[in-house]
Order: sequence, then structure tokens, then C-alpha cells
Amino acid sequence: MSGAVVHVVDDDEQMRVALARLLRAEGYEVRSYESAGHFLLTPPDGRPGCVLLDLHLPGPSGLDLQQALQQHAIALPIVFLTGRGDIASSVRAMKAGAVDFLTKPVDPHTLLVAVDTALARDRSRRASLEHVQDFASRLARLSGRERSVFDQVVIGKLNKQIGDTLGISERTVKMHRAQVMAKMEVASIAELVHAAEILRSVGAPRSNDA
Repeated sequence: MSGAVVHVVDDDEQMRVALARLLRAEGYEVRSYESAGHFLLTPPDGRPGCVLLDLHLPGPSGLDLQQALQQHAIALPIVFLTGRGDIASSVRAMKAGAVDFLTKPVDPHTLLVAVDTALARDRSRRASLEHVQDFASRLARLSGRERSVFDQVVIGKLNKQIGDTLGISERTVKMHRAQVMAKMEVASIAELVHAAEILRSVGAPRSNDA
């Protein structure tokens, strides 16, 4: 994944060095941290990537850091590493969204597969976010009345029903509907409904007069 950064958080210097050497040999950029605190002092800059995170750290644990990242809306996928894991910790980590939970000493191939999976998840999340932002920017082009028509169309209302609801003529509804389709850059009602579902999933508000 071009431009991706693998963040290694582990208090064992030898482990950090070994992981960094392995990952750099695979072409990844690596940043290393000896504790959760050090990671939070220099948070990621928004570039694609993932976190290789030791479970047991001095101070806040790996699970604590996972929770802190969620609270700060840092969505980098996490692969946990531990020398003395337990079922409860692994379950908690996976329920909170970890990609994998690996036990040291970790097989290099297994580690690289986990990193690839984490980066693929990050790539998918970023693509979905770009998709949402694209639809949101198109939605912002709509006038207030066009937004009202949009909201009515995507719930299956016919032109006459929309006109009755909004107090406008069916001809005016058709005009606004055509503008909605053009501004949202869709070719069918099915595509328009799909856009509405994506926007609704991230909490896009309905128009005030719909």
C-alpha cells in the first residue's frame, strides 16, 4: 500500500528493531514507539496505515491505547502482539475491532499477512469515507426545495404525492426532480436511493420542510 505507515508500539527495543527490519524489507515505512504515551504524544498524521500494538506496556496497556484511539477518532486498524495473552484480552480486543491477536514469537509470514489485512481494511474504510464525502458534497449543491424533493423521492413518493406534500405543482416537482438527478450525478432512482442510504448511514439530516 503506497504511502502506508506501520506504527509499532512495543516496550521491547529488540522486538521493535526486529519488526521494523522485517517491515522495511517489505517496503513499508515504519514508526516505532516504546509506550502508549509516546504514541499519543506524536499521533498519526492522517496517512494510511495500521498499528502493531503490544498488549502489555508500561503505563497504559495496549487495550487502553486501543480505547484512546477510538475516543480520539483515530481509526487505524490494530494488530495486537503479546507474549502472554489471555482469552479475555483477545476477546475484548477483537470485539473492539482489532484485526488480529498474535502471540510472540510471531511467525514473520503470519505477521505480514495480518499487516496486509489491516492495511486492506484501512484502504476500504478510506474509500468508503471518500464515497460518503463525495455524495455529501453533491447533496450540498441542492437548493432547499430540491432537497425537499430529494427526501420525498427516495422514500418512494410519486410526483403528484410530492406536489401535494410540498404544496407545489406536479410540473414543478418534475423540474426539481430533474435538477436533483443532475446535481447528484445519478442516472436512476435506484442510484439516488443508494446515495440517500449511504448519507443516512452517517447521519445526514433530512430537509426541514420535507
